[in-house]
Amino acid sequence: MDAEDRGERDTRASGAPGWRSIDAALASLYGGQEPARFGTAIRHALGGPDPLDGISAYRRTAPVPHWHFVTYGLSELYEKDSDDPATSGYGFELTLRLRRADGAGEPPSWALHFLQNLARYVFSSGNAFAAGHHVDLNGPIALDAATAIRAVAFAPDPELGPIDTPFGRLAFLQVVGITLDELRALKAWNAAGLLDLLRARLPLLLTDLDRASSLADPAFAAAVAERTAAEGSSTGRLFLSEASFRVRRTPGSRRRLELVLGATGARELRAVLPGRLPRGRGLTLITPRARIELVPGTPAGWRAEGEDRLVLTLPPDAALALVHALPERAGTIPLPGLDDAELAVEKSLIRDRDGRVVEEIG
Repeated sequence: MDAEDRGERDTRASGAPGWRSIDAALASLYGGQEPARFGTAIRHALGGPDPLDGISAYRRTAPVPHWHFVTYGLSELYEKDSDDPATSGYGFELTLRLRRADGAGEPPSWALHFLQNLARYVFSSGNAFAAGHHVDLNGPIALDAATAIRAVAFAPDPELGPIDTPFGRLAFLQVVGITLDELRALKAWNAAGLLDLLRARLPLLLTDLDRASSLADPAFAAAVAERTAAEGSSTGRLFLSEASFRVRRTPGSRRRLELVLGATGARELRAVLPGRLPRGRGLTLITPRARIELVPGTPAGWRAEGEDRLVLTLPPDAALALVHALPERAGTIPLPGLDDAELAVEKSLIRDRDGRVVEEIG
């Protein structure tokens, strides 16, 4: 993205009622501050490569120095295109609050590319983000930074409420950088609860690349564990890149189930399962090749519906036994309560954008 001069921005915004509505909401917060503004040479609707037509970055000093980024383009800026008169575009714009180093003159370019990539996912998939959603980034949030922030969660921006525009209503959805163990804790419990606890440590839920995991604090970890034990998990679906199953015939023509998980998927299942099946809540594993549904019930059993859907029924005691039996490293175990099923855990290979293996898990 390129920096916009004032004339370019005024020309673009003059024919964009939705854009002006966003600017008005920000003016109520920032008054006369002129932010750093970044725009695209060619709008996405006219064939440009970037889905967002603009990003503004406001300089903040309180409660701690940070940049406040706001996007333009996930809502309808110029005219009404969607069929929903009540909602502008996807119904939201993204914000990001990034801790600013003392003396930093310009917002970092990686943050602009990161927001564009989030918007690119929405445009290409049609899946809108919402408060409570979360994403494993499969690497650091800033590719060249030595940071523990490798995932994000989404929450309402703490200072910008929903607004009405000529094209419908939109909300400001803040991207919050979190660590991988915080992501696992979020899945084992719920996003709203974890982010509420984080607010006391992260003013305005800002993203701080230099911070360590909040779970390194024993008091914070204990509070999360207590609430998780009391409330269980709100995660009904896990999206796993490495999971599959097959049914094979054994001597005597008996059918036997072989369920396979990557080590990262096994780690997530270990965290989430105790807050689901033992509490009467199902859990679905969504994979590139199959849908695997874990449902509470008795007796234990399984059924395969074609090659892409498996329903696995486990009583509470068998579900808890599975949690304790899941191996930390590659290996195979019998599925508790079933004499015709086994689960194999395989190593997970984490690759960079060029396909090179950068980490091996399990």
